[in-house]
Amino acid sequence: MTDLERKVYRILYNMSRFRKNPSMEDLKRKTGKSEAFIRKAVKNLMSREELTWDKEKREWKFK
Repeated sequence: MTDLERKVYRILYNMSRFRKNPSMEDLKRKTGKSEAFIRKAVKNLMSREELTWDKEKREWKFK
């Protein structure tokens, strides 16, 4: 897991504990990276099944 992937994972995990899904603007501000880098990191996490999106509940699921 790269540093950016780890950072995005932790942000999503910590914010989801309080029932809040961060917006792309939140992620850009907290990581200091562009939308393209963040999307790539999330795709990588999802491809390794460390992170999944529950469409019904509209929340992240973590490994």
